Amino acid sequence: MYEMFKKVNARERMIGWYHTGPKLRASDQEINELFKRFVARPVMVIVDVRPNTVGIPTDAYFAVEEIKDDGTETRKTFLHVPSAIEAEEAEEIGVEHLLRDIKDSTTTTLATRVEEQLASLRGLQSRISDVQKYLVDVAAGTMPVNHQIVYHLQDALNLLPDLADPAVTQSFAASTNDQMLVVYLSSLLRAVIALHGLVDNKSTIGRAEIEEAKEKDKKKTEQEKKEHSAKSGGEEKGL
Repeated sequence: MYEMFKKVNARERMIGWYHTGPKLRASDQEINELFKRFVARPVMVIVDVRPNTVGIPTDAYFAVEEIKDDGTETRKTFLHVPSAIEAEEAEEIGVEHLLRDIKDSTTTTLATRVEEQLASLRGLQSRISDVQKYLVDVAAGTMPVNHQIVYHLQDALNLLPDLADPAVTQSFAASTNDQMLVVYLSSLLRAVIALHGLVDNKSTIGRAEIEEAKEKDKKKTEQEKKEHSAKSGGEEKGL
């Protein structure tokens, strides 16, 4: 199968294998050892075909030997590596043309931006929940300490602003107040426009009712004139 793949896709290079998970399995190490016959360091990718979280539904892993601090026997495990899904230039152009044709005219740019921000926040919440679960397991002793993860968490926490500093707090408050002012003015403007539209609509309906009443009165007057003329003509004939 590998030789057939090379004949059909000569320009492509095999770097690993994948399965639909959604989690690691006990037989993954055995399958990974088989792929080492063709690739020196194969990449295993888990593709979640029914994703429940926001983001790319793939996770990539390398097989490594884990060396324990207590000097016990090493064991093989999978190391998670960052991954991204990209497209070639020709594919991107084709996707852009398709998106132009299927663009939803009812969705505004603001609504799209809000949906994207909500999706990003859901993804961030999911990642933070995973970090919290890992720290709880480490504190409970059910999972060994990974110093690399702890270093990354320390770096992330060091980037957080110092909210105890009055200058930083005042800056955040000023920025929040500016944003709230824009929201408040937008709400007022929207309410004024809605009221103007309501008043304009009532005026239009009132003018239409007045015109309709005038038209009915005019028709009624003409009808009375015709009936009066008909009665007068009958009386003259009788005389």
